[in-house]
Amino acid sequence: MMKFSLFGRKLQHLCSSPYFHLNFSSFFIQLCYFMILSLFGYLGLKISKTRTHVKPNDFDLFYTSVSSSTVSSMTAVEMEVFSNSQLILMTFLMFVGGEVFTSLLELMFARFNNNNNYNNSSTSMKNSLPIKVVNDQIELGLVSSPNHHSSQDHKQINDVNGINNNNNNNVPSGTIVSYNNNKDMLLRSNSLKYLSQVVLGYFLVLQFVGTFLVSMYMSFIPSARQVLREKGIKTLTFSLFTIVSTFASCGYVPTNENMIVFKKNSGLLIIILPYILLGNTLYAPCLRFVIWVLEKITKREEFSYLLKNSKEIGYGHLLPALHSWLLVATVLGFNIIQFVIFCSMEWGTQITDGLNPYQKFVASLFQITNARHSGESVFDLSTISSAILVLFVVMMYLPPYTTFLPIMDHETENDAKKDKRSLVECLVFSQLSYLVIFIILICITENKSLRDDPLNFNVFNITIEVISAYGNVGFSMGYSCARRLKANGSCKDLWVGFSGKWSNKGKFILILVMFFGRLKKFNLKGGKAWDLS
Repeated sequence: MMKFSLFGRKLQHLCSSPYFHLNFSSFFIQLCYFMILSLFGYLGLKISKTRTHVKPNDFDLFYTSVSSSTVSSMTAVEMEVFSNSQLILMTFLMFVGGEVFTSLLELMFARFNNNNNYNNSSTSMKNSLPIKVVNDQIELGLVSSPNHHSSQDHKQINDVNGINNNNNNNVPSGTIVSYNNNKDMLLRSNSLKYLSQVVLGYFLVLQFVGTFLVSMYMSFIPSARQVLREKGIKTLTFSLFTIVSTFASCGYVPTNENMIVFKKNSGLLIIILPYILLGNTLYAPCLRFVIWVLEKITKREEFSYLLKNSKEIGYGHLLPALHSWLLVATVLGFNIIQFVIFCSMEWGTQITDGLNPYQKFVASLFQITNARHSGESVFDLSTISSAILVLFVVMMYLPPYTTFLPIMDHETENDAKKDKRSLVECLVFSQLSYLVIFIILICITENKSLRDDPLNFNVFNITIEVISAYGNVGFSMGYSCARRLKANGSCKDLWVGFSGKWSNKGKFILILVMFFGRLKKFNLKGGKAWDLS
């Protein structure tokens, strides 16, 4: 009974802590956001007509909607089945489901809360001290008053100055005790305003420029234009869909073959290639660079504040200068390693037949860059060597901001705090542990197929599919009727992912993996309570 009572008190203390409420509420809000978005997408796909007479079943439509909303691009239906209106709906799902857009919503919410705190603090100051307004900024000021009030006023101001000299940590949150605190809060509020405007401009300008460039390329290059004409895809729809998908790191393309059909169009690949990085692994360094440029041009104090107080501002994608440089070096290092290994093993193989050296170079660079969360393919993954696929699995597993940090962070918690872990930290598993559980569950649901069709259904292919869904990448080994050991006349090769051939139970588990992967930032430090020594 004593143990249960102690456990109950710890659980009550945990649930009442502000940190628990903050993280749980943020997780719950985002989970509800993606679930509602997925349901909205499913209803839109269901009531709209497809391009062909083929009507996908309801579960596959929901699966596709979840893939679009979580920017996972796991395919259970051929893309060319969807009509133009359905493609536009999927574009919207990817547009509002991408990390940059959702982080912008979080930033707007933080700005709203900060403005409320500032307004409440300003009201409190008005009731306690005389103020004057100069150039729309609130300042403490000495106002003329009758002599019989002078001693009282001076005493009041001296009391406030005395408070200002004390440690601000003793002052309740949201209380302004001095002019400096009030000014700092105003500066922070304005900085959040400018940051949200910069992120919004960064987001919209890149979408517009990318769509324009792809549209121009498709209009002036006959071979690319011919592909869209044969497939009945509108140029503007293709351009907008592809750029939004790439920037959101989704990996969907309106063609069945993804980008394989465009592997000789090196110009198109070069246009799309930067968007793989600008909306994902290099978003944080690029955002800091844009703010730095704006600070040099405008000389605004708010931009200087953002650059010098990146951690305090509370926006997870605004990293310190050194961290940003190390992130760039890490991303380039991973890409160089992948490129060297990929070219050394696949340069002269069958997958590059028909390509000249320049086309091979661009296509290889495009393929390895997509391994970090974007998922577009110019080569059939089932024809790539196993060593490369293992490397891709590692790249898909790593979070976007994985960084090599050879220096120690002096702001880390002390050892005493590290030893004190909350109940949730002790119970939560690591990311890898959950993935192993998901793989085991899928192997159980697909047990019959694993026995009857081992060349298509094997643990390695399932692992690639699960890691791809967790990383919200979209890479898949696909399914081939030619690899079946038992001939089946009803089997038909389709341009769908490997998971498209799974049972509904297996697909449902993969849907959970997609949600888990999209919200993995809330559990990146899971499993710390385990000691393997």
